[in-house]
Amino acid sequence: MPELPEVETTVRGLTPVLAGQRLTHVEPRRADLRKAIPVDLRQRLTGAMVTALGRRAKYGLIDTDRGDTLIFHLGMSGRWRVDPAERLAHDHLLIETGEGRSLALNDARRFGFLDLWETAAIDAYPPFAAMGPEPLGEGFTGAYLHDALQGRAAPIKAMLLDQRIVAGLGNIYVCEALHVARISPTRPAGQISAKRLEALAVAVRDVLLAAIEAGGSTLRDYARPDGELGYFSKQFLVYGREGEPCACGGTVQRRVDSGRSTFYCPKCQRG
Repeated sequence: MPELPEVETTVRGLTPVLAGQRLTHVEPRRADLRKAIPVDLRQRLTGAMVTALGRRAKYGLIDTDRGDTLIFHLGMSGRWRVDPAERLAHDHLLIETGEGRSLALNDARRFGFLDLWETAAIDAYPPFAAMGPEPLGEGFTGAYLHDALQGRAAPIKAMLLDQRIVAGLGNIYVCEALHVARISPTRPAGQISAKRLEALAVAVRDVLLAAIEAGGSTLRDYARPDGELGYFSKQFLVYGREGEPCACGGTVQRRVDSGRSTFYCPKCQRG
């Protein structure tokens, strides 16, 4: 599933194509993805000008001068294609701009979705209302984690994946950040010292920024809007590397909790 770096990379790829542009053609090609596409999406977006693009957690945001924000979630296999040479079977939204550029949202597995919300009230959008701080924002610090995790017996990995604690983190980058911070994914969150939580906050930020710089991670379906793949997967320290050597001399192991794989090194991730 595309995580925060993949969505951020997607938004950055769409920005030069859409920012400041009038949407001259908007064509939903089916009525639903994971959930129903707003029936008035075509009407509300056709003729609108894109004023800004952004991201909240794993959601992309496209603001218009009509006060609407198009919200997209890439689900498991969604990706935007810029100036596609042909239409594909799973292109579910087509957009054209006044400059003659075109975009297609492709999602073969249809776990993504599209929605519209009032821009001025975007923080009240139901999935956003209870979210924690952005991990790349100023509010995400070791002190914040220490306060948020006090008394919590759940494993630190589970807490980092809880969107109420921090917005946008997913399995890949939590595994990588915990390894960088040398913290066991099974350690009860409330037992980690403030000093180590500060190191974890720094590790989360560093891993995410490195992933964005590399264009995200391509494991199966993800590609950037320009068609290029994400290359951070070549830098994975533990994710997907079960049985391979860790830089510390240990061996990367894999465990499964609630159907989700965790990759870690028991030798250097003891804390």
